[in-house]
Amino acid sequence: MHPAPIRSALFVPASRPERIPKALASGADAVIVDLEDAVEEGLKVEARANLDAFLTDHPQARLLVRINASVHPEQAADLELCRRQPGILGVVLPKVESAVQVSLVAAAGKPVWPAVETATGLHALSAIARVPGVERLTYGGLDLGLDLGLAAGSEAGERIMDQVRYALLLQSRTARLAPPLETIFPAIQDSVGLARRARMACDMGFGGLLCIHPGQVAVVHEAFMPSAEELAWARRVMAGAASGEGVFVVDGQMIDAPVVGRAQRLLERAGQALA
Repeated sequence: MHPAPIRSALFVPASRPERIPKALASGADAVIVDLEDAVEEGLKVEARANLDAFLTDHPQARLLVRINASVHPEQAADLELCRRQPGILGVVLPKVESAVQVSLVAAAGKPVWPAVETATGLHALSAIARVPGVERLTYGGLDLGLDLGLAAGSEAGERIMDQVRYALLLQSRTARLAPPLETIFPAIQDSVGLARRARMACDMGFGGLLCIHPGQVAVVHEAFMPSAEELAWARRVMAGAASGEGVFVVDGQMIDAPVVGRAQRLLERAGQALA
């Protein structure tokens, strides 16, 4: 059984603890408090202490934590915090490159979201996805593009990134994980581009998108919501399926089991009963 759907996962830096309540109130499906890239090296210990204090003062809070990478000296202390605090529901592991790295993080007893950000990690994706404790996959498009030598934002670069997305989707499905999450959309003010990217990810089979600003959350949620026309079609299909016939026609189109399954998924995405 998969965990609850995640359409939006919003990052907030642990070095800015006053922003954590705002992130939790943003409507995001998940909040990821960041101990890694958003925190400068000299503030790592302080940032972790900030998060520890926040969770102690707010025992009802539920969030995930992006810990430091496996080669970073602070990772062990990050994991100790994740192991100890019940409000931490999962661990995002950045720059993952091997199944062994994931296994060490999973030993903390929290679900793991490995984030592929290097060619080495992409090459090891099949083994990474099958480590017990992995819940869903994601990737860091900016770091991965740099490692692969792609021209950021180019048509050619996106062709390669689509292959990355395919690999994430395939390994998630075959390892029976929750749907993967699309990487961040860095242009905070470009809501049109964000909506386009989120809709593309949705159509590709991704479950959601990583967000870096609270203002992105509503845009992503709307993009992952089926249109009124899609929902009306899905209801007509499910009404036809209720007749018990294996094959029937809706709107002049032959409907069989795979099409009924698509209608079911559309209704599930909208949070509607399959009736």
